[in-house]
Formats: sequence, C-alpha cells, structure tokens
Amino acid sequence: MTYQLQHHIRVSANQHGITSRRDFLRAVGIAGAAVGATSWTDALSLAADDLRKRQKACILLWMEGGPSQMETFSPKPDHKNGGATKAIATNVSGIHIAENLPKVAQVMDEIALIRSMTSKEGSHPRASFYMHHGYLPMGGVKFPTLGANVVHQIGNAACELPSFVRIGKGRSSGNAGFLGVDYDPLVLQSATRPPSNTKPATSEDRYLRRLRLLQGIESSFAAAEGIDLVADHRKLLDNASQMILSPKMEAFDIAREPVKMRDAYGQTSFGSSCLMARRLVERGVTFVEVNLGGWDTHNDNFSRVKTLTGSIDQPMAQLLLDLRQRGMLDNTLVIWMGEFGRTPTINARSGRDHYPKAFNVALAGGGVRGGQVIGKTDAGGAQVTDRPVQVKDLFRSIYTTLGIDPDHENRSHIGRPIRLVDEGEVVEELFG
Repeated sequence: MTYQLQHHIRVSANQHGITSRRDFLRAVGIAGAAVGATSWTDALSLAADDLRKRQKACILLWMEGGPSQMETFSPKPDHKNGGATKAIATNVSGIHIAENLPKVAQVMDEIALIRSMTSKEGSHPRASFYMHHGYLPMGGVKFPTLGANVVHQIGNAACELPSFVRIGKGRSSGNAGFLGVDYDPLVLQSATRPPSNTKPATSEDRYLRRLRLLQGIESSFAAAEGIDLVADHRKLLDNASQMILSPKMEAFDIAREPVKMRDAYGQTSFGSSCLMARRLVERGVTFVEVNLGGWDTHNDNFSRVKTLTGSIDQPMAQLLLDLRQRGMLDNTLVIWMGEFGRTPTINARSGRDHYPKAFNVALAGGGVRGGQVIGKTDAGGAQVTDRPVQVKDLFRSIYTTLGIDPDHENRSHIGRPIRLVDEGEVVEELFG
C-alpha cells in the first residue's frame, strides 16, 4: 500500500466526513480510484485505521525559553563548545545524548530525534509564536495554535472534557484564533490541584434551574440586539456545564493515582503535569500541552540546565513507558521542543544565548519510528550539515502522523482561506 494511497484516503476521510459504513466505503472508493489501489483488503484496512485516527492524541512538552541542545540531545564532548557536558550511551546502539538525561536515554528506542531543526527567528515572542502556529504573526490574521488546529480536525466531540488542555501558561502559546472559542484551551496553572471553579456552588438540580433562568434572560437580550454575543456565551456556558457535571472530571485529580505511579513520574510540578496529561488523553482529551519555563540560560547555563533536565528526565521517560504499557503510545504523539536552541559558543557569563540556526526536537509515538537520529551539525554544533528541517516541515509532519491533511484550508474571520501549513515537506524518515 503506497504512501500516496494512504494520503488520498486520509484526505478523502477529512473532506467527506466518515460517519457511517456508506461514508466509509465511499472514502475508500474515492481514494482507490484516485491512485489505482491494488488490494481492496489493504484499502479497507487502511480506511478502518483512518476511522480510528479520530482517537489519536498529542502531548506537547513545551520547553519555554529555548533549551540548550548541547546539554540535552546533542552533546559535543569532543569540542570546546560542548563545555564540561559528557555524552552517555542510550538503549539504541550508536545514539548518545547528554549525561543530564539518563532515564530518557533508556527509552531512546521510542524517540526520533531531529538534530537539524533550523529557523531564522531568534526573538522569544516571534519564535514561540512560530513554533506554536507554523506561521509568523501577521496583522489582521488571528492564526490558531497547533493544539486548536488539531482538535478542530480530529477532536473527540463526544468527550465531556475539553479537547485541548494547557498546563502552565507559556509565552505566546496562542489560542484558537479565528477558529473561535470552541477550540480554545482550558488553561491550568498547575497540575497539583483540580481546575478552579469547576464545582457547582449549589446542588445540581438548583444549578440547572439557574441555567434555565439565565437562558430566558439571554433570549430576551438576543432578540433585541445581542444574538452573536449570546451565541458565544452560550457555547462557553454549555461546554463548561457539561464539563463540571461530568464524572470524568476526576481526570484532573492526580491524587487518585496510586502513590507508586506518582512516584514513578516524580512528585514534582512537571512530573504531576505529565501524569495528568496521560490521565486526560486516556479519557478522550485530544491535545495536552505541558509547559516548563526557565530555559533562557544566558548565564550560568550548565548548572541551570542540569536542574531543568533533572526536572524533565524522569517524567518524560515515565510518560513514554506508561503510554506504551497501556497500549496508548501508537495513537499518542509526544513532542518535546522549545522555540530555538542556544549558541554553541559559551559567553562570558558561562551562558548560552539564542540560536535558531541549529536546534533539536524529539518526537515519540503516534506512528513515529523511534530509535533514530535525523540530521546532524558540524563538530562545533554551529551549522546544520545534513538534512535541515524547517519549522513548516515539522508542522507538516506532525499533522500527517495525526492523520490530518496539512493542506486542509480553513476560512479565517475575514473570509480568506488559510492552509494548516502553506509550505514545507513531510520528514519522511520519521515514518520509515
């Protein structure tokens, strides 16, 4: 079964909306006719997989500030630019990462490491925006962030919880933009406590009576002049009410997990966030973003990064192990990235400055082939020397592995058609 046929079936499913057996067969027929499928058995199997893509999920581990590649996934121990950071072997022969990530090193067989990410954006606001949206800021266009686009395309409409949850507020992380409030994230400041104001202040019956009273008041206002405002407010209220009355709200309470499991993730803020991310995805949430700041290491880079990597090493490794053990990793894409890397040269304050020219992204699960490194830099880490990967290439690859057509067009609030990704190529090695 060719990649071209797979692409046609995915596109057909997205465009025509597979909701019944008839739609299912119609999608396969369109795709097969388009590329001359050699086997209806293969085509039917692929279309069934396409149906299941609606249960795919994504967890973004966002490292705000720009993590140093030298002290994480691209150590340079044999060059002066590498400083004192040593490299350690992983569970994949030939792949070495920084000594700061010993537990992640033991799950490298699940990770595809891109060492040749490259961009021109070296300021935090623009680079953060770019790595969250796949577009640079543009006056008059409110681009949706990655999570909003994903849930708009494959979000689980039947899930009583929000399809998009962000744990910790990141710089320029963005929201649903022109897609509207339905796809905005639920933002949690911490995973150590449930979301604020998510329990009715009265009994459920009384709460529902108050909702009906409010709807009557709003109907009068809508009839007079505020129909659009009322419509948006009702969307938010209906979604919030469905959520807080749902028994699935227990997903936000990590205290329900056995102590042994909480210890496995590490009972830290980031560990709790990764554990909550798994609990949310397990209950039908499509996109979870977990933010960890502090990576802007212009000074004292080595000790600060050692502390930061100490925060992520155990939780990240356990997240991949936990997803694998539960049979969820194949359908859950995990992404580790920040807005750019750090300078190969060390400044006078023992720090590293902004460096978008060559940095790292790590991906696991969701159909990505782990245990590989894509691209490389020169001996000092200053130049990409093999397989440069642009930001738009990365976004096109992320959408593809989630079963989303990167060329899908949404209509912006000004009526302009905007593709999910307007340029770039899929990084085929991720799936080979």
